[in-house]
Amino acid sequence: MVVLHVKRGDESHFLLETSVQAQVEEVVKRVVMIHNGRLKVQRICSEMELLAEHGPLLPHEMHGLTEDQVQDLKLEDEWAEICIATGGFKSNKDPCGRRNGCQPLKKMQEVIHKTVSEARGIISKEQVKSNICLTEQHVCDALDILRGAIMIVYPMNLPPHDPIREELENRESLSGTQDQKWVLEAPMTQLWFAGKEMQNGKKLLDYVGRNEKSKVIIKVQRRGQGAPSREPVLTEEQKKTLMAQEFKRREELKHLQEDDDDSYLNSPWADNHHLHRAFQGLNTITWKPH
Repeated sequence: MVVLHVKRGDESHFLLETSVQAQVEEVVKRVVMIHNGRLKVQRICSEMELLAEHGPLLPHEMHGLTEDQVQDLKLEDEWAEICIATGGFKSNKDPCGRRNGCQPLKKMQEVIHKTVSEARGIISKEQVKSNICLTEQHVCDALDILRGAIMIVYPMNLPPHDPIREELENRESLSGTQDQKWVLEAPMTQLWFAGKEMQNGKKLLDYVGRNEKSKVIIKVQRRGQGAPSREPVLTEEQKKTLMAQEFKRREELKHLQEDDDDSYLNSPWADNHHLHRAFQGLNTITWKPH
């Protein structure tokens, strides 16, 4: 199975294992699915960290309002008494005014933070360095453990308007947000290899060859954005190694230039009488003024 090192720009995202016989459009769909799945996991994890600090989200009409404004407008969070964390909660007001300030107790906070760390580890970019390939199942597993943690901490579930619940139920709306720019759509996504666009209707082998044991870099790009930047000839590590070698070479040349050309004459091996004095035991004699 060929391993695709999927990048967007110069940033590594994940490794994908597939076959050189796979159709390009099938690979695009898999890349888009895993890419978007990773983004979903990251969005949920970020919101769950806020959940552990300030509790569930307030209704949208109450966002950013002070307590006096809420009373004047006669608004009420009807989910506050329903969506209560296991074991109760303590007050921790949200400075942004988005969440209701009902922070879960320490034990439930630990459940959330531990699960978030585990989920992020599954879809982490560090998996690339460990040569671990990512699959659609990995994304599903990460979502499942996040969903399980929410049901443990909030048995009555979160309010339907909470972004975590919307994400888990695939009801999220990213329009007008920064996150929308990162989400890909298969019909509008291109794969590039070695500066060439991989066309639909062809197979991977038409671009990467027939060797199933190869590992190649594939770049993801939106249609219409042109060709992505090429990979640098040298990696950062190789550049550092070459710079260190060049610095060492220059220091050696500098040392040779400063050194006296006749300094070798003071070496024992250059003394014609060294062996003769050694037999007579005179090599250890030193002279100094009285």
